[in-house]
Amino acid sequence: MRRDRRPGAAVYRGRHEAKCRARRLCAGFPNGRPRPLLLPSSNPNRVVNWPSGMKQMEIVETDRLVLRRFVNSDAADLLEYLREPSASCFLSLALASMDDARREAGERSAGDGSSIAVCMRESGKLIGDLFAVPEGDTFSVGWNFNPAFGGNGYAHEAASALFSHLFAEREARRLYAYVEDTNTPSRRLCEKLGMRQEGLFKEFISFRNDEDGTPIYENTLQYAILRHEWLVQTQAQA
Repeated sequence: MRRDRRPGAAVYRGRHEAKCRARRLCAGFPNGRPRPLLLPSSNPNRVVNWPSGMKQMEIVETDRLVLRRFVNSDAADLLEYLREPSASCFLSLALASMDDARREAGERSAGDGSSIAVCMRESGKLIGDLFAVPEGDTFSVGWNFNPAFGGNGYAHEAASALFSHLFAEREARRLYAYVEDTNTPSRRLCEKLGMRQEGLFKEFISFRNDEDGTPIYENTLQYAILRHEWLVQTQAQA
């Protein structure tokens, strides 16, 4: 029997498994282990000096943002938006203390690079993160941003840079994402990125229970965009 690769199909146990599950559900990740996303620098001659012991990696720069690997010092900024996650699919990633945040930042910094930090270019402050995992010529993508920085176009700027990299450098054919139907900001972002709504999964997954302990099932939308659609869109905007 073909393995069900839809989000929520696998059963995970423990905190580590729950965190992996949440990221895959929010981003449309498959059940398999993610492969690192290698990010190119907008300036090929730029040298990035990482802290001693950190693995070197290239970065993506936009007008206002930097996309890079997580570092241990991101803990405090990470705690800001994971203390009370704004999207229900990230509830299992909630951090209760600075110690939890340090552990999470450490895991991400030492990980395989599939979790991408999004920082302000001038101050270096972490304001969110992106995800991208390959499935052949297709990538599942996702994002999680500090709501305190919402309304400034940062999520669109970061996701656009990621999409450009995946289509141009990684030769992706298709990108897709899953979004709860109640997550209006994320739905708007998908649409602004030119993604089409491809499907609606009714009462597809539960991230929390009601007061009686009964699971609350949420509707999940699937959005996607093809490489030729992205090219037409970027050419029209040029």
